This record gives sequence, structure tokens and C-alpha cells, in this order.
Amino acid sequence: MSERVVIIGADAAGMSAASQARRLKGADELEIVVFERGHFTSYSACGVPYWVGGQVADRDDLIARTPEEHRARDIDLRLRTEIVEIDVPGTRVRARDLASGAETWWDYDKLVIATGATPIRPPLPGIDAAGVHGVQTLDDGQALIDTLAADRGRRAVVVGAGYIGVEMAEALINRGYEVTMINRGTEPMSTLDPDMGVLIRKAMQGMGIRVVDDAEVTAVRTDDAGRARAVATADGEYPADVVVLGIGVRPATDLAHAAGLPLGASGGLLTDLAMRVRGHENIWAGGDCVEVLDLVSGSLRHIPLGTHANKHGQIIGAGVGGDYATFPGVVGTAVSKVCDLEVARTGLREKDARRVGLQYVTTTIESTSRAGYFPGAAPMTVKMLAERRTGRLLGVQIVGREGAGKRIDIAAVALTAGMTVEQLTALDLGYAPPFSPVWDPVLVAARKALAAVRRG
Repeated sequence: MSERVVIIGADAAGMSAASQARRLKGADELEIVVFERGHFTSYSACGVPYWVGGQVADRDDLIARTPEEHRARDIDLRLRTEIVEIDVPGTRVRARDLASGAETWWDYDKLVIATGATPIRPPLPGIDAAGVHGVQTLDDGQALIDTLAADRGRRAVVVGAGYIGVEMAEALINRGYEVTMINRGTEPMSTLDPDMGVLIRKAMQGMGIRVVDDAEVTAVRTDDAGRARAVATADGEYPADVVVLGIGVRPATDLAHAAGLPLGASGGLLTDLAMRVRGHENIWAGGDCVEVLDLVSGSLRHIPLGTHANKHGQIIGAGVGGDYATFPGVVGTAVSKVCDLEVARTGLREKDARRVGLQYVTTTIESTSRAGYFPGAAPMTVKMLAERRTGRLLGVQIVGREGAGKRIDIAAVALTAGMTVEQLTALDLGYAPPFSPVWDPVLVAARKALAAVRRG
């Protein structure tokens, strides 16, 4: 008799889990039923800003595997069907068909929760008005493009200056909009320290984006038809024909919370190393709805990234399929771009280190992406944090032009290995003038950090 695994969510974590489980067990041993409330599966949410901005021509280019392809592999995939209740004692879920409203209970032997994250919508007047968009899923991207296609005006306000906010501001500039970004912080990109964030602000202003820092949104003003017309702060109003929320996301765990499953401080589900929900041998969770271990600080964090979600899915699929795998944790690596400016970070910021009680030194260096005499050499800024006395690498931030962003991977490997800045200086990195100065910028920063550590 076959077991039934029910999976809630059909993007990176959910469908990776389904696919891996199917590789391990055939349909005669394992029935896989996936419920997805949206219209799409296995897509790149990270690519949505580039689709909106026109760099990606077609929505389907972002879809890695279609529903038909999944179904051809004996995965029972049910789109536009939302799970509205998890009955943990009864090992069943209640599904609602969003077209008809009909509800059905489904028993499960194993349950996978891959519900992702939800754009943060602060409880402000007008925040749910027509023309106000969060951008997290392919459905969200399609809704925004539909609004832009209506061509009601060319003024856009982006609320928030994190990765999504910055990428969406660039996308809207590329579509010919007049863009204002409202940021509650002192500089854009709060995932960086402010002294690195100032480089992002200058780049955005150079693109024609108006950046308003230290501003708190108080309301979205609407017209007589109930559509957004402006975003209000304590200091004034900014006209808007479309509003994009780039404030961040929160784990989509209301369903799990109602079922009594354990959540962490950020609201993400708590799991063990095998991605099993703590205290529940037959329930797994992964992707943007969980908290993960930060290997540098030793604390749990919510880090919504597709890279993690796909890995979670592989590990969950192994467990569901009777195999075993673990997810040890992350170091918090992320990379993005603003026009031709590449932005990357890994490990801890200064405020992260202070929060967990670490004493640290910092160093910031200016270098180039190639040998200075080689055509195309571009400036690059590298900031490095190291633990005082021990010299353990704690974090790296890089801002520069072509060739800067992916250098963060050097630091990510070093952090994962628990290396010191002294060990980092000895790394045997590749060198040739078209690719790097003889001392790579990351190694230059490590040398400076080592000197700071030795000074005490």
C-alpha cells in the first residue's frame, strides 16, 4: 500500500521536494499530491523585477518546469487550490478550490509545508488600494505588469529600499517611469552597513531615481475611484500612479501557526537539520517559510532566498522518499545589482555582530576588478569584519562594477569553513590581468583586517 505525501506550495522548495521524492520512490510506493493557490509552478521569483523591467522578454522564460511536466512524472498537481486548514492530530488538510469554492479534506501520511513568504503590508490607510502592489510571486508580477499596461500615468513610488525595492525601482525607470523611493533608513540596502549603502544611493540618484531617506510612510492617498494617487509621509506627499511595496517579506506561516506548529522569533517555522518541523516526525517545512541557522552568529534567522529553498526541497524530498540528508545552515550570502553597480554581502553586518555580543574590527579598501592598467578595470569597494583577537572572518560587503559581485563567493566559502582573515590572505586565487589585480581585492581587505586584528 502506498503512502501519501501532501505538499503545500508548488514553487522552489515544494516542487524540488516533490521531484526528489519521486526520483527515490515510484507512484506505486508514494502518492504525491501538491496544492498551489497560484497559477504557476517552479518559477524564478528572483527574475520578476527583470521581467517587469523588460530585460526578460516573456513570463514563461522564468518557469523552469510547467505543471504538465510535473504531472507527467506522476505528481498530482492541483493549481488554484488553497489549503485553508491543517489538522495535525487528524493527519489531514482542508483544500479549497478557488474557482468553485468547494472544500475537501485530504488525508496524509507525510506533510510538506512550502508556503513561502508574503510581502509586508503595514496597516496603513489605503495600503490595499488598487494600484498598490507587493511583488513576491509570478502572479504578483503579472498583476503589476497588468497595472503598468493600463498606462494611467508615469509616476511610481517604491516604498522600501531593500533588494526588492531597489530592483523594482530600476525596473520602473527602465519602463520610463518617474520613480521616487521612500526609505525609512538612513541609506538604501539595509542589508549593508550604512557606509556601503551610501554608494547605492549615489548610483540610484545617478539613474534619475529620487531617494527619500529617513521617511516613514503614513498612508496611501486614493482618488474618487479608490485607486492610489500619492504616498504620504510626515513631511509631505509623493504623487503616484502605481505604488510598489519593497518593505520586505514575512514568512507565510499563518496556516502553520493556526495548526499549533512551532515558530521562531521572526515567525518562521522551526525545523531540525533534516528540515522536519520540530516535534513532528511526519511534517517537513522549507523555503521562505522557515528559519535557518546562521553559521557565523549561531542564531536563527529568516533569510528568504531561492538558493536556500531549492536546497531545502532536495533535503525534504530525500526524507520523504526514505533517504536522509541535512541542511547545516547559511552564512547569509546575497548579490544584486543597481544598473551597472553590483552589490554583494555575506556574513554579519556591524549591527549583527553587536547584537550577538561579538567584538570586531572593520576595514574598507578601494581596488579594481582587473589589473589597473588593463582595459575595463572598474573601481570596487570591499568592507570586511573580523573578530577582535581571534581574527575569525565575520562578514564581507562588496560594491563595484562588473566583476565585483561574484567575488563574494570567496568570502562565503571562507565563512562556511570558519577561516580567519590570516588564513584568507593565503588563499591561492587565480590571477591574470583581465580578471584581477595581482592581489585580489578580497585578499587586500583581508590583509588590512589582519593588521587591525594584530593592533588589538
